[in-house]
Amino acid sequence: MVIGSAMSAEFDDVPGWTAEAVEQLGERHAIPAACRGSASPAALAWLAEACELAPGIRLLDVGAGAGGPAAWAAERFGVTPILLEPMPAAGRAAVRLFGLPVVAADGRRIPLRTASVDAAWCLGVLCTVREKAAMLAEIRRVLTPGASLGLLVVLARGPQFLPAPDGNHFPTGGELLGLLTGAGFEVVEQIDQPTDAPLSWTRRAEQVAEVVASRHRTDPAFRLAAHQGERFARLFASGQIAVRLVHAISRTS
Repeated sequence: MVIGSAMSAEFDDVPGWTAEAVEQLGERHAIPAACRGSASPAALAWLAEACELAPGIRLLDVGAGAGGPAAWAAERFGVTPILLEPMPAAGRAAVRLFGLPVVAADGRRIPLRTASVDAAWCLGVLCTVREKAAMLAEIRRVLTPGASLGLLVVLARGPQFLPAPDGNHFPTGGELLGLLTGAGFEVVEQIDQPTDAPLSWTRRAEQVAEVVASRHRTDPAFRLAAHQGERFARLFASGQIAVRLVHAISRTS
């Protein structure tokens, strides 16, 4: 199995198909579907409150995917989102679904000025990057001093006896703390993944997933993405990985 193909299937092909399915089912499906696999409403609400999001704040979403979390934050807190997304189909899906500005780049080389954004999110992305320290340092560079970073991170809870999904490298809690400190952040608070999404949200996301499956289940990319999801499910069920929400601030010196 080619790692690049698996990651492209999960983070590029599926978001593109998701946008098509949302257009069939209606715009109320857009945010739940575009958040699938990245965050629940409870997780987004915790991060938004922790980061003290408010109208006019420039929020950089690093690895924004199809734009669901950024659209949620714009709708509920009035932020001005900037989406950073290297996968072309995912970026097009964000524009198509929400009309949000997308910068086609990844978190290791952010084409923004130093100290040019007020807050940043990075949701479910850090475990897919080998150069974690470099990405966190780059996020720190573009944040204003004292600004907030909200993370949703999949952590390793001990030795992994089951294979990780292709392209994923899970840090331990201690490794994550060291990475953040080394990049110039101070961890303010962190919690385990909060309550799952309500039924109304889950139902809409699943309806979109069903349309995608009905159209693309014979596509090799769909099978690759499904295999990735199955690997994640086994690791979560075995307790070898867990989701952590983190609020950190960029140190002023």
